[in-house]
Amino acid sequence: MRLKFTKMQGAGNDFVVLDETQGPLGGTGLTAAQYRFLADRHFGVGADQILIVGPSPAPGIDFSYRIVNADGSEVQQCGNGARCFVRYVHDNGLTDKAAVVVQTRSGIITLRSQHDGRVTVDMGPPVFEPDRVPFDAAGLQPEPVGDWQKWPLPIEATDGGSPTVVPVAVLSMGNPHAVRRVDDVDTALVAELGPLIERHARFPERVNVGFLQIVDRSHVRLRVYERGAGETLACGTGACAAVVAGIRAGLLDREVDVQTRGGPLSIAWSGQLDDAVFMTGPAETVFTGEIDLPAL
Repeated sequence: MRLKFTKMQGAGNDFVVLDETQGPLGGTGLTAAQYRFLADRHFGVGADQILIVGPSPAPGIDFSYRIVNADGSEVQQCGNGARCFVRYVHDNGLTDKAAVVVQTRSGIITLRSQHDGRVTVDMGPPVFEPDRVPFDAAGLQPEPVGDWQKWPLPIEATDGGSPTVVPVAVLSMGNPHAVRRVDDVDTALVAELGPLIERHARFPERVNVGFLQIVDRSHVRLRVYERGAGETLACGTGACAAVVAGIRAGLLDREVDVQTRGGPLSIAWSGQLDDAVFMTGPAETVFTGEIDLPAL
């Protein structure tokens, strides 16, 4: 099958965008193996995730939005992808609305293009209840931090030694996140701890793992090991989760600049539990093309 695609990036987090507004590609949609092929950086196009633009599922909603990881698994939410999504529908003439309402697997979000070319996404309110993240907190004793808490996560040693306890803040931004504060993201054990926390048995749907360095009350640095993708240059929901965790711990102000390896993001949250988190950042098209997609 000959497949048209658009390659996009937001703060270095890169995506293959597919248009299904006129119906499923190939008549029935793509398989998990075909998504993996597209994301493969050696044999396919190469991407952290695949974004699928779908038609309106209900009155008052402009589009549906699906996200597939590089490993072929479908996930609930992607903040950097959401910014690329609204840039795509505007650039391709699918809508001229300034504010675009989109249905994701985790709920409804609103995307708004700014005059400077950046995009602001209403990510909805964070979720803190462990069973809704989901996170199995049974038998763990949390450590109070500010008006919130950190959870002591036991990590089994790979060399047969004693387990290590890693304290993490746990929440959902439409997808699950564990946030670990570090002194310096440059020396953080992202490659070592990231996959161990991502696949920890306490997270039944796996988890995105953020390594957060607080520079001052309005500036942080962040690296994220994403479930199903590994470390990426940026993670929008990860930036939201890290800032929310810092605000609830009393360490950050209500508006924070997040420096990722792919570029800056701006996150704003009032600190009120039911209020939405707002993320602002770049989104741009890298190139468009066509590829022969094998029957996998």
